[in-house]
Amino acid sequence: MLELTGVNTGYGRTDVVHDVSLTVTDGGLTSVLGHNGAGKTTLLRAVLGLLPVRRGTVQLAGTDVTNWPTHRRIRRGIAYVPQGQQSFGQLTARENLQVVADAYGAAGRRRTDEALDLFPVLGPLLSRQAGLLSGGQRQQLAIARALVTGPQLLLLDEPTEGIQPNVVREIYAAISALRADTDLSVLLVEQHIGYAVEHAEEYLVMASGRLTHRAPGGAEAIDGARGAMAL
Repeated sequence: MLELTGVNTGYGRTDVVHDVSLTVTDGGLTSVLGHNGAGKTTLLRAVLGLLPVRRGTVQLAGTDVTNWPTHRRIRRGIAYVPQGQQSFGQLTARENLQVVADAYGAAGRRRTDEALDLFPVLGPLLSRQAGLLSGGQRQQLAIARALVTGPQLLLLDEPTEGIQPNVVREIYAAISALRADTDLSVLLVEQHIGYAVEHAEEYLVMASGRLTHRAPGGAEAIDGARGAMAL
């Protein structure tokens, strides 16, 4: 679904990500681990087209999209959930979903219902302003809103940051259920190892903008990932 080959990107004249290659298989999950400042978010922004790829290529479902603008990549099937439980704070939860769903007609309304089935906690909160929701509720709303676009590839940037453990479990249970029922591919950026390694086909560790470790995922790989993160 996604293949990065030798990607360099950054801000201004400065490269932040150096020679990164990775693959996300159809229906698969690849995790990128690393501490703050490792370049993980910068990498996701390059995948979405928010930053230029100065060297290397980005392929989506076999098509070279390296020079495509962001809106074209989104239409091709990429959805992005950034850090920080972002929402339109003055709009209600329902309006946050509707602003996306309206662009997709009947399909958008159907996907909204499906997203609410994945995150049932949002149902009673649809009339509440998003800015008044808890951090965990806003994160679930942000993921639900991304799913309304019907993505083939979901980019998740530290979805567990600052969220209570019980809500983290709900979020990852929803992602697991979605992947079991569809062919959705996921590129997950995380600092925390747990789910990110156990459920991944492959995990990678970044430091100072470079890949320092890669290995197959799975429960048995968690200790190795902790060791790689500690280096």
